[in-house]
Amino acid sequence: MYLKKINLKNKVALVTGAGKGIGRACSIALAEAGAIIIGVSRTTSDLDKLQKDIKKVKGKLTKITCDIMDYEDLSSKLKKIKKVDILVNNAGTNIPEPFEKIKQSSMNYLVDLNMKAAFNVAQLVVLKMLKNKKKGGSIINMSSQLGHVGMSGRNIYNMTKFGIEGLTKGMGVELATKNIRVNTVAPTFVETPMVKKFFKNKKFKQLALSNIPMGKVATESDVATAVCFLASDAASMITGTSIVIDGGWTAK
Repeated sequence: MYLKKINLKNKVALVTGAGKGIGRACSIALAEAGAIIIGVSRTTSDLDKLQKDIKKVKGKLTKITCDIMDYEDLSSKLKKIKKVDILVNNAGTNIPEPFEKIKQSSMNYLVDLNMKAAFNVAQLVVLKMLKNKKKGGSIINMSSQLGHVGMSGRNIYNMTKFGIEGLTKGMGVELATKNIRVNTVAPTFVETPMVKKFFKNKKFKQLALSNIPMGKVATESDVATAVCFLASDAASMITGTSIVIDGGWTAK
């Protein structure tokens, strides 16, 4: 047999930003592939809704209500988890502003969430992975096409996602000997609540779609399927790289 299947049965997958959008989709998809989900979100009600969705696919969810920017709370709650095989380091956001009008508050918030908190989650999970009887694991850092190319009005987001790409390469090289694979998934604009807000600006929506040769945005399923692939043994030789789900945006 040459075809490796996406089988995550009995694997424990921790997903940050699990309550909405891409994080929610990844949680459900990983559960469909057999993983046991630990969902992290700031909003308990979102996790309650996620639990109902995961039950529909006969999956299991452990809920953790936590702001990942609160290191002490994050560390304390992750210490109670015995095992993590997969990390989907997904929590993040964007605050679009013209370069000359970027507020210090915006920059600090995006750097704290998209970079510092992502690093802290990864480090805490790696320490846990190293204690597994069968050492190893898969980390998927959520990036963006804007971790590969620039875009006006999104300078700080560019900075944080390029940073995530750099962190991923460094981790991928260093942790390879410990059988921990580290990759990113880098989508274009995806049909999420956040993007729907951006697309209320019809001029911006037209600009975005005109930059995607395939002429459409990505779906949450497109991203979640790539995450499941990278999480599985089907991707056992892939580390330190990025799967770009951008409909051709960065190929131009």
